Amino acid sequence: MQLAGSKGACSDCSLFSLCLPKGLDDEHVRRLDEILQRQRPLRRGDVLFREGDGFRAVYAVRAGALKTYTISRDGEEQVTGFHMPGEMIGLDAVSLGEHPCEARALETSSICEIPFPELEELARAIPDLQRQLLRLMSKEIFQDHEMLHALARRNAEERLAILLLNFSERFARRGLSATRFRLPMSRSDLSNYLGLAPETMSRLFRRFQEQGWLHSRGKEITLKEPASLERLAGHCQERPCGRPTLSGPSSAD
Repeated sequence: MQLAGSKGACSDCSLFSLCLPKGLDDEHVRRLDEILQRQRPLRRGDVLFREGDGFRAVYAVRAGALKTYTISRDGEEQVTGFHMPGEMIGLDAVSLGEHPCEARALETSSICEIPFPELEELARAIPDLQRQLLRLMSKEIFQDHEMLHALARRNAEERLAILLLNFSERFARRGLSATRFRLPMSRSDLSNYLGLAPETMSRLFRRFQEQGWLHSRGKEITLKEPASLERLAGHCQERPCGRPTLSGPSSAD
C-alpha cells in the first residue's frame, strides 16, 4: 500500500496478505493503488481523526501503532483499542457517517488512507474486494465482542494475561515473535483499557515477573511461560495450552 514518502505499492507491501483478499490480479491491485491517498507519516501524539469528524476514509496501519479512545463530558479519556501494522481502523464509522472515537499515534506511524466512496465504487467492480470489506467489518465486530466477553467478570491478573496473549497472537500473525515483542503503548494506556488503576498495573507486571511468567524492561516484553498465562486466562479449558487463539481488539484494536 502506498504511503507518504513511499513509492511502494500494495503488491510490494509485506502486510499485503493481512489487508487484502487473496486472488486479486495485477490489474485489480493497480486500480486499488490508484485510489490510495498519500499522507505524511504521523508523529507520536498526532491525531488521525477526531470523534465526530465526518467519515470519508478507512485506514490501514502499515508501520507504528495507534490507539482509539473516547472523551467523556468531564474530559476523561477511555481507551477503546490499539491498532497494529496490518490492521484496519475507521470501519466503525461506516454506518454512523462520523467517527465515534478519536485515533492518535502512539509512535511514528505510516498509514494507508483509502477514500471510502472510491473504495465502494471499486468494490462493486471487484467482487473479491467487496467480500473482503464485509469480512473486515464482520471481523471487527466479532473481535470486539470476543474481547469484551473475555474480559467480563475477570479479575485484574486474568485481564492482563488475556491482553498479553492477545498481543502475542497479533505479533505472530505478522510473522514476528509471539514471545518477545515491544508494546508501543504506555502502562497508563494499558491500565485505562483494562479498567485498572495505574498502580495496579505496575503491581501486576512485578507479580508476573516474580512468578517467572514474563520479563519486562520498559516496553520490551518477553513471555517466558506462555502456558502459565494461558492457564490464568482460562484458555486451557478450551484447548491444550501453548497455542493461543484469542483474536485481538479491532482496529479499534
